[in-house]
Amino acid sequence: MATAVVMDFKGATLDQYDKVMVLMGLDAGHDMPEGGISHWVCATDEGIRVTDVWESRGQFEKFAQEQIGPFSQQAGVPEAPTVTFHDVPNHMVHGEAGVQA
Repeated sequence: MATAVVMDFKGATLDQYDKVMVLMGLDAGHDMPEGGISHWVCATDEGIRVTDVWESRGQFEKFAQEQIGPFSQQAGVPEAPTVTFHDVPNHMVHGEAGVQA
């Protein structure tokens, strides 16, 4: 079943987020990494929130360990995010029929 991942980065900025995305090779115009379905980011009162949907929690956790963690530190993100997971029994993408896991 697909998994939604909500990451709250307290004290982080959108500029730091942009740096992380460049370091991961995922800046504008690039596809999601293997296993990633969707991604968005927004500023919050306390930092930034990144919300992803992944094919599986395991794929996300591998990517987070290998990419998000190290590159966030390199970009100066002050601390690791608070992460919550949610099962996603169905998701829809513009131009595609709903996908059920």
